[in-house]
Amino acid sequence: MSDLPRKAVTRTAKLAALPLGFAGRATWGLGKRIGGKSAEFVARELQERTAEQLFKVLGELKGGAMKFGQALSVFESALPEEIAGPYRAALTKLQEAAPPMPVRTVHGVLEERLGAEWRELFLEFEDKPAAAASIGQVHRAVWHDGREVAVKVQYPGAGEALLSDLAQLSRFARLLGPLVPGIEVKPLITELRERVTEELDYALEARAQREHAEVFADDPDVVVPAVVHQAEQVLVTEWMDGIPLAEVIADGSQEQRDRAGQLLARFLFSGPARTGLLHADPHPGNFRLLPAGGDGDGDGDGAEDPAGWRLGVLDFGTVDRLPGGLPETIGTCLRMTLDGEAEQVYALLREEGFVKESVALDPDEVLEYLLPIIEPAEAESFVFTRGWMRTQAARIADPRSPAHQLGRQLNLPPSYLLIHRVTLSTIGVLCQLNASVRLRDELSAWLPGFDPAA
Repeated sequence: MSDLPRKAVTRTAKLAALPLGFAGRATWGLGKRIGGKSAEFVARELQERTAEQLFKVLGELKGGAMKFGQALSVFESALPEEIAGPYRAALTKLQEAAPPMPVRTVHGVLEERLGAEWRELFLEFEDKPAAAASIGQVHRAVWHDGREVAVKVQYPGAGEALLSDLAQLSRFARLLGPLVPGIEVKPLITELRERVTEELDYALEARAQREHAEVFADDPDVVVPAVVHQAEQVLVTEWMDGIPLAEVIADGSQEQRDRAGQLLARFLFSGPARTGLLHADPHPGNFRLLPAGGDGDGDGDGAEDPAGWRLGVLDFGTVDRLPGGLPETIGTCLRMTLDGEAEQVYALLREEGFVKESVALDPDEVLEYLLPIIEPAEAESFVFTRGWMRTQAARIADPRSPAHQLGRQLNLPPSYLLIHRVTLSTIGVLCQLNASVRLRDELSAWLPGFDPAA
């Protein structure tokens, strides 16, 4: 696999083969059971083969398939532990890598977008990509002024591939749903499709990154690389090293996990308050843990005190524009829920459209539904774990539970959809980190309407 297949029929065939593969392995598993293998052994082997095929296909296709895989990957912590293991390695790999496009294709895009003399813009340019993602890949280079830079080159045909993949994935969303209990796959795919045009526009991405870089220029906790140059299908930014969050998740120290988790929560809530923009793609591949006092070009060898490390943030292709920051309704509702004000919470949810006029619910039951979800906001310091995430997912996903039945009657207004997904995704990453986070501190500092002391 070396380039994005342009014909929809080619990509559709690969994606359509996924549910057939799931069914085939189920039959294979039954045969193993008949042959005397234990149910536990067969189930684990079945999950390993399913994970391998699913994420191999999503990674190879890049485009919308990989974008969906990356969005799905942050919810890995919601999987039951007996099946999470086989998925974990495949998901982590997907977050950081995809097969590269040919060198000739990269050079062709650069020549077309930067001009025939594009090489004169660089003192050095590495043909081997440093990273590959859903719609483009990144090359390390040295700009003509001596700065180390990251050159993001968009895959030819990326737009067509994105739309084709997501349309196909939505057709068998029900089959993919059980992979992550508690997460509705179809709305996730729909929301990804609505963001396609924006993510393909590197001018919009450059603008969002510049705004963040300016605001966080002297920040002691967050680093955003400056934009160096932008053209259609090409984006050049300052290079940033550091430890990828996926590596911290895999084998980071507890101090590193806690520091990364605290800073991730801080960026989630401070970003909209300070820039009017919400970074809307919070999967681990978009974050780095940087040495204390560094500017992003350190070696990240782990010798520095983790308490002073900073969070590097990449990829501003998807943002939500929130001129006034996060809606005050969220903070007010959180505060009133923690204070046990059931009637007031219910009235606010109805006013904002979370409870439709045609639906009547018991305010106390609504409060009971919300309290376990917002437990991290109540504690002085909360340890985000996969076990906690699985408990929440199971509570909401089990059709027999009151939480599931009540949740089905709630509504998510369109203006809150992306905020909801980003928050949920960030919590998923915090659980993968197994981080102890003082979330209430971040909410008090940055979320309008929230003040536990009020």
